[in-house]
Amino acid sequence: MPDAAAEPENAAARGTAAARDAVARDAAEEESALSHPPVAPDATAAYGDHADQVIDFYAPRATGTAPAPSATAPLVVVLHGGAWRAPYDRRHISPFADFLARRGFAVASVEYRRGAAAAGEGEAPVAGRWPDTFDDVAAALDALPALVREALPQADTRRTVITGHSAGGHLALWAAARHVLPADAPWRTDRPAPLRGVVALAPIADFAVAEKLDVCGGAALQLLGGPDEYTGRRACADPALLLPTGIATTLVQGRTDVVVPELVAESYAEAAAKAGEMVGLTLLADVGHFPLIDPAADACAVVAEEIAQLAW
Repeated sequence: MPDAAAEPENAAARGTAAARDAVARDAAEEESALSHPPVAPDATAAYGDHADQVIDFYAPRATGTAPAPSATAPLVVVLHGGAWRAPYDRRHISPFADFLARRGFAVASVEYRRGAAAAGEGEAPVAGRWPDTFDDVAAALDALPALVREALPQADTRRTVITGHSAGGHLALWAAARHVLPADAPWRTDRPAPLRGVVALAPIADFAVAEKLDVCGGAALQLLGGPDEYTGRRACADPALLLPTGIATTLVQGRTDVVVPELVAESYAEAAAKAGEMVGLTLLADVGHFPLIDPAADACAVVAEEIAQLAW
């Protein structure tokens, strides 16, 4: 007979081994996603005076997997991730932006101000800058139509989809919800943004769940300025509280994601349903956090298809 006393110990060992395997897999996926050299944009335009207040534009181009660009192409606005922290800028997502351009989309990749660098050796950089990170995303989206006309005339802004990865997924959901912000929020708009939809990739979409899971080392708490400010500012920043938006929304989530676990996306989808809004949730088996933006991964093609379904 099996030793009953040993069963919990064996289960714990299996759990530990699975956790190690998940971490190792995540590291390999991250290495693959970040191994692609940055792709220079076709044009860059500023939407403010700060060095980080810029948008890179990628013109649609024909490849073997995409139709030849027509007179106009849908516009995909890309918001990069990186836990709203300074070391992660738009360069790491430029291969993904180029991937979308090669699938026939016009692409605008938005840079924004992020948290400060680490104060000392061994310390992590701060996540986000309040209110600068939100100021920048709002300003970029407001300036985009005029900038696109000048820098990327092939883009059809009537067919705009916003996508973002991780922290950028949060910002994409937030940008589409500005019309339901509290009345005193400085970023509130008087009508919904003219979007075909949002495709949020492994988004930090529910701050309460993200904090319980310590996603990215408590990045959402830092983004809002710390525990003293968190409760008051969350109503202006947490996508799970900004529902319904009335804008078509799809979440794409890897089921083996250990950076932003699927529970975060599922919680947002449940909150949307309770608010009377159906949000698409595409769960990808055996996919972690980074394949969603890795042009070498099959998951990246799934993302492009989800965008196409809303844009074309």
